[in-house]
Amino acid sequence: MISDHDSNGTAVVLPVRVRDLLQRDLPACNWSGSATHLRQVERELARAAAGEVDYLAVCTPRDVPVAIGGIDYQVSEGAGAVWQLAVLPALQSCGLGTLLIRAAEQRIGSRGLHRAELAVEEDNPRARALYERLGYVAYGREPDAWDEEAPDGSIRRHETMCVLMRREL
Repeated sequence: MISDHDSNGTAVVLPVRVRDLLQRDLPACNWSGSATHLRQVERELARAAAGEVDYLAVCTPRDVPVAIGGIDYQVSEGAGAVWQLAVLPALQSCGLGTLLIRAAEQRIGSRGLHRAELAVEEDNPRARALYERLGYVAYGREPDAWDEEAPDGSIRRHETMCVLMRREL
């Protein structure tokens, strides 16, 4: 359920469900990142078909994704690595991130694994606070980098430092 309050304090509640992200969902996920990012998600869906990853979507009653994220089972021995989490900006802070992470943890557990791991950019304290509230503990740092498409169509390299976090399931 998405729950928020309007300016009059009236509660707005919308049921949601978690399911696998599908190829047909990608056009509705342009809020999650650049065209370069969506092409990467498309490649990850091919890996999902091979069982190497799961890619989840939190969807509205009209079956529109409002939060997405993946779990990679090839990154860390004995763990599922949660990554590429995104929530529709207008619906952030409504509990969708928590729902998505808990669903990812259930998928990890259903594979017989007992640990979830993730990396969060150091300059994203809001996300880190969410992960800490959900029981994730920092255990290291590492640099990360990826190419992203700028509004003018050029490709720029994004480099960052991430905090590595994990949670025993």
